[in-house]
Amino acid sequence: MEFNYKFLETTLIAPDIIQIALNRPDLHNAFNEDLIAELTDIGLKLQNNTDVRIVILTGNGKSFCAGADLNWMKKSKDFTYEENMQDSMNLGKMFHVLDQLPQAVIGKINGAAIGGGTGLVSICDISVGLSRAKFGFSEVNLGLIPAVISPFVINKIDFRNAREFFITGERFTGQTAQAIGLLNYIVESEQELNDKVTYLINQIYASGPSAVKASKQLINDLRNLDMDKMLDLTAKKIASIRTGPEAQEGISSFLEKRKPNWSKKS
Repeated sequence: MEFNYKFLETTLIAPDIIQIALNRPDLHNAFNEDLIAELTDIGLKLQNNTDVRIVILTGNGKSFCAGADLNWMKKSKDFTYEENMQDSMNLGKMFHVLDQLPQAVIGKINGAAIGGGTGLVSICDISVGLSRAKFGFSEVNLGLIPAVISPFVINKIDFRNAREFFITGERFTGQTAQAIGLLNYIVESEQELNDKVTYLINQIYASGPSAVKASKQLINDLRNLDMDKMLDLTAKKIASIRTGPEAQEGISSFLEKRKPNWSKKS
């Protein structure tokens, strides 16, 4: 099995284990349309692969995934509603494809996961992260909403926690991420991160391969009964909000490195 991608580094660490590393370290592994397309492509290929039992998802460099790439944001600022819909559906498809992988997916969260990066954490079956890593749903700080990732994130952190962190955009540490269910485990060092992932691999090896796939399918069947409708709804919401005045101001202020016009201290 061979893959050739520009923004993904794939490594067979065993004949039946593939590690996928987001490979834009200078940009903190931020999303653009090409990275989204590559993640979708490898996800589709893995869905039909019977040789791979375990997928490890991580990032190269200091960050796991910092959310949206600045240049991608600049382009989306001028998108029409229809262009925003297509852009959002492409992102939603990526998360959905990865969420539906039949293999056991371990998230090796080596650094910050912000915005859409938390969506990637959420599609992992088991996530291990550094305690010092930062997390957050920063969309509201730009006048946006975490729409496309919300079905996957809420499955992890539930509505109670989403009600706080979706509306504050607050950054939080690995300890909080574990407390709200975003991470399964936290560790203090890179070595501990590697050791914990190895431990989890051995635990999964003790499980029947077909039983693992059937268990994942059972969970997906139970919670994704209306996923297509959910993806359509969230894409429409973000497409509508992106073209509105508040989001336009929020994105402009971020790109221009200034406070948005609604920002104030009490």
